[in-house]
Amino acid sequence: MNIALIGYGKMGKMVETAVLSRGHKITLVIDPFAPDVQPLSGAVLLRSFPPTADDAGNPDLFIEYTVPKTAPDNIKAVAALGKNVVCGTTGWNEELQEVSAAVKKAGTALLWSSNFSLGVNLFYRIASYAAAMVDPFAEYDVGGVETHHRKKADSPSGTARTLMEQILAVMRRKNKVLWGEPVGEKLSEDTVHFASQRYGSIPGRHSLFFDSPADTIEITHTARSREGFASGTVVAAEWLAGSGSGEERQGVFTMDDVLKDMLS
Repeated sequence: MNIALIGYGKMGKMVETAVLSRGHKITLVIDPFAPDVQPLSGAVLLRSFPPTADDAGNPDLFIEYTVPKTAPDNIKAVAALGKNVVCGTTGWNEELQEVSAAVKKAGTALLWSSNFSLGVNLFYRIASYAAAMVDPFAEYDVGGVETHHRKKADSPSGTARTLMEQILAVMRRKNKVLWGEPVGEKLSEDTVHFASQRYGSIPGRHSLFFDSPADTIEITHTARSREGFASGTVVAAEWLAGSGSGEERQGVFTMDDVLKDMLS
């Protein structure tokens, strides 16, 4: 595939390496704030966005890793070019409905995820299965904590939000989440407390706890580096482009759709 990157920060550079390692080509890198250096891939570096059709160099799709305030407009601009996009930026879910409508109207495709790591997406399924098993046993309360490097832009993490959406979908005893620290009064029995920590250089750690007076069951995913996010992003891009099926996809998808295919 020929791929264009939007965003050339730490994740953009890791995605570039993963794209090349899987035998694909980077044709364009777009980042108005990137240092004035030649991208590793030898691709054209463009500082203005959105690109014209000529600037874009006709890539098969775009991969977007920027910041929450720019991601929605970036996705809509790519759709207007008639191209598909894989988006790894988190923290813009409030605009998902509007962005999805623009993608569907353009007849293109968006694949977004709070986390593209294959390990995290397996973690979601393991945690959901465990939550469903524990639900009938009222002595086990549920809680969670996520820890990231101090420069992470959003809190709680998108991964934590997705995790809790899936947990609440399978538990009858719990129906809401308190993010951050409890203030002023004790938690109601139907509430899950999920805390966030920000320090150091931790790529990401998410833990879910099922705690009773007698014992604790803990399920944790720990990322050792961002490489798992990058390689999973390229796997998602291959899936969106129809690798293995021979048919390019249209519509709005998540990493869950990719995993369903892989597991089947």
